[in-house]
Amino acid sequence: MPLSDDDLRKYASEITRLKDALQQILFGQEHLIEMVVTGLIARGHILLEGLPGLGKTELVKGLSKALKLENKRIQFTPDLLPGDITGNPVLQETPQGREFVFQPGPLFANLVLADEINRASPKTQSALLEAMQERRVTVLGEAHELPAPFFVLATQNPIELEGTYPLPEAQLDRFLFKLEVLRNDAATLQKIVTGRELGVEPTLEPVMESSELAAIMNAAREIYLPEVVANYIARLVDASHPGQSKTAEGIKFGASPRAALSLASAAKSRALMQARPNASFEDVKAVAVPVLQHRIILDYNARIDGHTNRGIVEALLAEVPSQALETPPTIKETAEV
Repeated sequence: MPLSDDDLRKYASEITRLKDALQQILFGQEHLIEMVVTGLIARGHILLEGLPGLGKTELVKGLSKALKLENKRIQFTPDLLPGDITGNPVLQETPQGREFVFQPGPLFANLVLADEINRASPKTQSALLEAMQERRVTVLGEAHELPAPFFVLATQNPIELEGTYPLPEAQLDRFLFKLEVLRNDAATLQKIVTGRELGVEPTLEPVMESSELAAIMNAAREIYLPEVVANYIARLVDASHPGQSKTAEGIKFGASPRAALSLASAAKSRALMQARPNASFEDVKAVAVPVLQHRIILDYNARIDGHTNRGIVEALLAEVPSQALETPPTIKETAEV
């Protein structure tokens, strides 16, 4: 059943309250907050990349306060083991005797902050693969369901910094968005200096119950995705593969089918945030860079020439038309006419 205009306005108003609350935590980052909330409504995991001290961790902590979600923080370090994240079986006394009892790790929370995720080894990072895709973890052959909702918001430092490991491609593909946290301008820095104290966390009152968040996420799934928009998503993802477009000449591996699903979900979330009953071409274009930039791999020559993932996605958006071009008639068809 389509959402009514009253429902659309109500949900959009609630989302606006959440964005306004987060802007009290992170000054001057309206676009970043917009994208984080979009990804949350789409039930996606988010990767935040930026230099230390730009407020990535504070944004995630503020999000958990505003939504009253159980949150846990995992500080990723080189010596962190997979069991430190998922949990381990511990030998305990039970009515049946001494048995191994599973003790859940910090992954068992609604909102998990994976802080500096690329400072742990790829082996430890892979402990998140099943959790992010299946919303469960398997230890010693036994599956354990994670709480609902379940989100991973990870922060990472640029790969150029010391002590970092590149995230595996399979890990990156499980993040709905990769968002860049940029530095503040002078006016925003002045606002931070006059309104904050070093080592003192900003206070934030809850603005939404978990039931309200669940209703908003369910409403996003009811947003209509027109056939022409779905076709545009399919052509855009297909064009990211080598041999499918001029831009793709610098791409070694293109985006996966999960990227197409992510584009659709994020576009519908953005439409709901603007109280519209259906997703549009503009919605897809607005979320294309954060959805696709971490899912394509450039070849060596493209990197040497100075091309970036973001630039390649922007070129794809310029190259792929919103409406599919009609196939010109063949000679036979023209003769029959």
